[in-house]
Amino acid sequence: EDLQQAINTCTSKLRQKKNSETIKATLSNLEGLILNILPKAIAKEIENYGLATPKHYNLVTVFFADIKGFSQHAERLNPVELLEELNYYYSAFDLIMEKYRVEKIKTIGDAYMAAAGVPMHNMTNPNDAVEAALAILDFIEKTAAMKVEQGKIPFEFRIGLHSGPVVAGIVGLKKFAYDIWGDTVNIAARMEENGTIGKINISQSTYDLLK
Repeated sequence: EDLQQAINTCTSKLRQKKNSETIKATLSNLEGLILNILPKAIAKEIENYGLATPKHYNLVTVFFADIKGFSQHAERLNPVELLEELNYYYSAFDLIMEKYRVEKIKTIGDAYMAAAGVPMHNMTNPNDAVEAALAILDFIEKTAAMKVEQGKIPFEFRIGLHSGPVVAGIVGLKKFAYDIWGDTVNIAARMEENGTIGKINISQSTYDLLK
C-alpha cells in the first residue's frame, strides 16, 4: 500500500511537471507568434499597459518595393506558384530588413513596405534603409540570374525611399497591426512608382541626410 501511494505521488508530480512544461511551451509559441505580428517594444507596451500609444517620429525612412508587371505574372503562373514566388522573395526581404534594423510594416498586394527608425527611434535610419535596399537589390539581381539559368522569368522590382516624419501605432480592436501614417509614406510610395526597374530611387530628403 505504501509503495502504491509512492507510485501515485510520483506519477502525479510527473503529470504536473509535464503540464507545466506544456504550458510554458504554449506560452513561448504564443509569444513568438505575437512578435511575428508586432514589434517587440510594442508587444511589451501592450503587455504592460493593455494598449500601445500612437507615437510621432520626426525622422523615419520609409521603404517601398513593387513588382513590375505583376498582373502579367499573375496570368502566367497558377495561384500556388505565384504565392510561392512572392514568399520566396519577401521572406528574403524580411531577413535583410532584420539585419539592417528596418521594421517590416506590411505587404500590400505585391508591394512590400518597411520603415527604419521605428518603433525605436534612431538617427541612423536613412543609412540603415539604404543599406537594406542595396542588399535587397543584390539579392534580386542574383535571383534573376539564377531564374534565367533555370529557364524561368524573374520578378523585376522598383524600389523607393523617402525620409521624414510619421505617426506610428496600432488602430482598431480586431486583426490589429502596427502601421505608419503621414505624407512621408505617400512620398516614399511615389518615389517607388516613379523609379526605374532595378534601381533605388531616393528622395532629396534622404539624399541630403546621407551625403
